[in-house]
Amino acid sequence: MTYVDGFVLPIPKDKVEVYRKISSDAGKLWKEHGALAYYECVADDVKTGEVTSFPQAVKLQENETVVFAWILFRSREHRDEVNAKVMKDPRLKMDPAEMPMDMKRMIYGGFQSIVEL
Repeated sequence: MTYVDGFVLPIPKDKVEVYRKISSDAGKLWKEHGALAYYECVADDVKTGEVTSFPQAVKLQENETVVFAWILFRSREHRDEVNAKVMKDPRLKMDPAEMPMDMKRMIYGGFQSIVEL
């Protein structure tokens, strides 16, 4: 079974293209260092729920949208190895002060796959 790092984050709508460039460059590094797949997706059919939802989870503000992203690995050990390499790579440009979003509202975590079809 594979391992997934998952992310949900708010992005100002007028910064989606800036974020696309940053995430595209970052994704190339993750893939180069061994990640099996790298996805960044912008909300298309995401509604605010009555109890909880993606917009509520990231405290979505006016003129923002939600990004749902994940990186696929062979295992947690593989994830740890790949992430260590990426974090040491001098080409990685992920200074929180320069990011086009509020990193404090990002939700992320590692997940062990339990069903793969």
